[in-house]
Amino acid sequence: MPFPETHPALQRALDERGYDTPTPVQKAVLDVSAEGRDLLVSAQTGSGKTVAFGIAMADTLLGGADHFGQAGPPLAVIIAPTRELAMQVTRELTWLYAPAGGRIVSCIGGMDARREARALQLGAHIVVGTPGRLCDHQSRGRLDMSALRVVVLDEADEMLDLGFRDELEQLLDAMPKTRRTLLFSATIAKEIASLARRYQNDAVRIDTLSGAKQHADIEYRAIVADARELIPAVVNVLRYTDSQTTMVFCATREMVRHMQAALVERGFSSVALSGELGQNERTRAIDSLRKGQANVCVATDVAARGIDIPALALVVHATLPTDPATLLHRSGRTGRAGRKGVCVLMVPMSQRRRAERLMQGAKITATWSGVPTAAEIRANDARRLLADPALEQDVSEADAELVGQLVEGRSKEQLAAALLQMYRARLPAAENVRHITPEAPRPVREGAARPPRENYESREPGAWFAMSVGRQDKADPKWLIPLICRLGGVRKADIGAIRINDTQTLFEITPESTDKFRSCIASIENDEVQITDATAPAGGPARRSGPPRGGRPFARKPGGGGRPGGFGGPPRSGASSRKRPRT
Repeated sequence: MPFPETHPALQRALDERGYDTPTPVQKAVLDVSAEGRDLLVSAQTGSGKTVAFGIAMADTLLGGADHFGQAGPPLAVIIAPTRELAMQVTRELTWLYAPAGGRIVSCIGGMDARREARALQLGAHIVVGTPGRLCDHQSRGRLDMSALRVVVLDEADEMLDLGFRDELEQLLDAMPKTRRTLLFSATIAKEIASLARRYQNDAVRIDTLSGAKQHADIEYRAIVADARELIPAVVNVLRYTDSQTTMVFCATREMVRHMQAALVERGFSSVALSGELGQNERTRAIDSLRKGQANVCVATDVAARGIDIPALALVVHATLPTDPATLLHRSGRTGRAGRKGVCVLMVPMSQRRRAERLMQGAKITATWSGVPTAAEIRANDARRLLADPALEQDVSEADAELVGQLVEGRSKEQLAAALLQMYRARLPAAENVRHITPEAPRPVREGAARPPRENYESREPGAWFAMSVGRQDKADPKWLIPLICRLGGVRKADIGAIRINDTQTLFEITPESTDKFRSCIASIENDEVQITDATAPAGGPARRSGPPRGGRPFARKPGGGGRPGGFGGPPRSGASSRKRPRT
């Protein structure tokens, strides 16, 4: 269906671009009740809001005319938080207002300010810029806002988070009071509401998020990995998914450098985005992704704000985000404007609970799994090869002679083996990583009472294991329990009784977790603490219940915390001062 009541000049641009169905936010801003009024809009990333405010301000800028008149002082100013978002908005408005003869000028930090000043002097209908650069031009008298009819604050919550309140207030105070103010934000927090009350007049509130599922076009996956094998795990995720373009998020600039270098070393075409890069370097990196010259972008949160890459089908959180809002902002780089996307969270065993809280706060649900194995990746490669459309193509006349020469004297098996070898040669090798099968998350209903704790004595006896540290090594449950969980891929609730002797520690693992624990400890490195099976002591049959003899008992209640009974004090006088194992 065509966009309802859209200005004829913009309708032509939308038809040329194949826009036939408005998104919810685009439909909302064209409602009769919003016509000519200030708007306070909450819409998520990738909802088509750039086109939304473009068509919302068209009647205010053009009136009944089909074309703009001669360019002079700007009629509209769009303020965006980051350089990349400002450039994206400029591109969108350029094609949208092309049939109307609109002249769009961008004023972006990191670009040539003198060239921007000359462009402003020649006149513009719409100016798009970042807060700092716009303030600079306004302070120097280069940006004349006397004829302004509309101002748009795009991603206002991000501008406040990035510390641009003073710049926003300077610009808004310098604008005519008769202007329309369109404010777009992912969330309407207290600071946004305060800004709206001060600078908007009887604004229409549009909420496209209430009752909607967060990022409905994104499939979320949580992959449990060993924290020491993060890069190999990310490599296997990239190989298994085989996305045309992927964005990998890291917490720090140093980690971005390390991750990007490791991916390049393994054969991926990768670029990096972080705050230390200049604008020209950032622009080249993004262009290489859009043109398909690179297929993996490793970035920090701030560096990736406002990036819109149409082919971006996969987002990988190499490190967990700090809060639910950051999780949604990162994930929103994919699944945009109706396109499907996949979002993968890399979750170290020790951060399982934190990942669950993040997803609960963001109101999203993920499918849990382990890191894809080399065998699974090979199987996926085989499926993709067999489904390749090139295998169904007819032989062209130009290639017929060469095809005949290849077939002559060679068997079908030889040709297929050669094809397979060449296919695999262009792919980065899969990594051999430790596969951890995650347990299903335990749902917690709001307001539901906690289930009663299980009586330890009534539990089915588990398997006993021995760890090569004891009182002489200052063994203490405070660090023994996290160590057992990390090495064995289990939770605290899976650990039963613990006995600490002088030279070793004996501990019990619940029956349902025993097999998983044994498979995990089989891959412990040589420099780690040694864990052996103590269920069947030397000289006797396997014990059905109870711990091996010796040591002082420590009976843990499943899921319990606090100071363990019988432990926690300082080591005995004269005890060895050997360092405890690495945790």
